[in-house]
Amino acid sequence: MQPTAEQLVMIERQLGRKPRGIAAIAYATEQGVPVVLQMRSLIDDKPFPTLYWLCSRDLYQMIAEIETGGWVKQIEQALADDEVLRQQYMQQQQAYVDLRWRLMDPEDRARIEALGFSDLYHRYGIGGIAQWDKVRCLHMQYAHHLVGDNLVGRKMDEVFGLNERLAELKL
Repeated sequence: MQPTAEQLVMIERQLGRKPRGIAAIAYATEQGVPVVLQMRSLIDDKPFPTLYWLCSRDLYQMIAEIETGGWVKQIEQALADDEVLRQQYMQQQQAYVDLRWRLMDPEDRARIEALGFSDLYHRYGIGGIAQWDKVRCLHMQYAHHLVGDNLVGRKMDEVFGLNERLAELKL
């Protein structure tokens, strides 16, 4: 959905700056607070491979605490140890790449091709990561989870109950 004027003000407060490159609000609370933004793939002729951007300050902080606790290494170890889990994760990376390309603004796609950036958008997965067997950023993983399906985000809900705290989000 396209952001309202009120939501744009909220997003500016969340980010601490004027937002750029927003294609849509991909996920908002029942109260209309933007949580995840769908981003354009090219901003000022610069590649922006992150399809879903977490904009909620409250949720950002919750996830930052999880990252600080070392959970990225734990989930990466689980991916290394479990072939089925790793294959599911790799499939989600490819699905994300395919979705980003499908949702891309046609003008952005044409410009990306003209600038020679197409390979980046086929190579970089969730959060702009090139090593698909790694977890670069829990914030990007969870943003993807809220909009679609992401096994890292699902695990975060199971272990930390983030989904139960979404109603608390203010900014």
